[in-house]
Amino acid sequence: MADNSTFEVIIIGGSYSGLSAAMSLGRSLRKVLIIDSGKPCNRQTPHSHNFLTQDGETPGMIALKAKKQVLDYPTVSFHEGLVTEAQKTETGFEILTEVGEKFTAKKLIFAAGLKDIMPEIKGFAECWGISILHCPYCHGYEARSTKTAIFANQDSGFHYAQLLSNWTKDLTLFTDGISILTAEQTDIVKKNGIKIIEEPVSHIEHDNGKVQHIVFKDGSKFPVETIYCRPNFTQHCPIPEELGCEMTEQGLIKTDAFQKTTVDGIFACGDSISGRSVAVSVSTGSIAGVFANNELTGEAFKN
Repeated sequence: MADNSTFEVIIIGGSYSGLSAAMSLGRSLRKVLIIDSGKPCNRQTPHSHNFLTQDGETPGMIALKAKKQVLDYPTVSFHEGLVTEAQKTETGFEILTEVGEKFTAKKLIFAAGLKDIMPEIKGFAECWGISILHCPYCHGYEARSTKTAIFANQDSGFHYAQLLSNWTKDLTLFTDGISILTAEQTDIVKKNGIKIIEEPVSHIEHDNGKVQHIVFKDGSKFPVETIYCRPNFTQHCPIPEELGCEMTEQGLIKTDAFQKTTVDGIFACGDSISGRSVAVSVSTGSIAGVFANNELTGEAFKN
């Protein structure tokens, strides 16, 4: 009878980076288990861009096609579930899911991504990924020349203003309270024709996720079509840090050029280590799979 609980590599997270890692490992004849909870951070985003061969495709369709291709490799399995615990053992790692399932592996790859922490502004979450965007490289072309708002302050607000001026000249910076841009930053922003509005924001009026107005606490409104914002985030899976993996100041998992974390036998890839980009996620996933396999071959190859 086949052993369905012991694997060479377990990948936690089954979106772009996790599936990419699995493809490298499946092609290396490794017995792999992908565990995914089915909650990607881009699940509201209607289209994915800036990824060769898939530009304009829906994120769900890219993931579905990738999953089908990966599961064509007979040594790769996919399991729907949420990993809640993990511990290092003498031979590798043991993990548990929320329903008590237990799996073991020699190596772990974390590809679970990030969880966004939405600001307490009514309407924001409903528009996130649709007309409230985080990355102009992903969505700026489609939103070019639109009436655009920036939700940010300090260095982030200045950087967004500088960057987005390449895509649209109709820009307004909303600091949702007193601006803490430096005097020099404020002067440069205004010299580039960008108004800074400090009025506290009440909520966002929208039509099925498409922004229409920013509404202030005094009841006044400002018409916009696109908003850029980079909300706070946390790791979707806290287990890497619990296992001792070092984190960066930004809250990302620290890895080297081979996607190795600071804990032996653990790799990480995708949004968990580098922010958000489908193309980068696929790239780092492929690297993680390759070097997890390299470690396994090195350990098995006798002197």
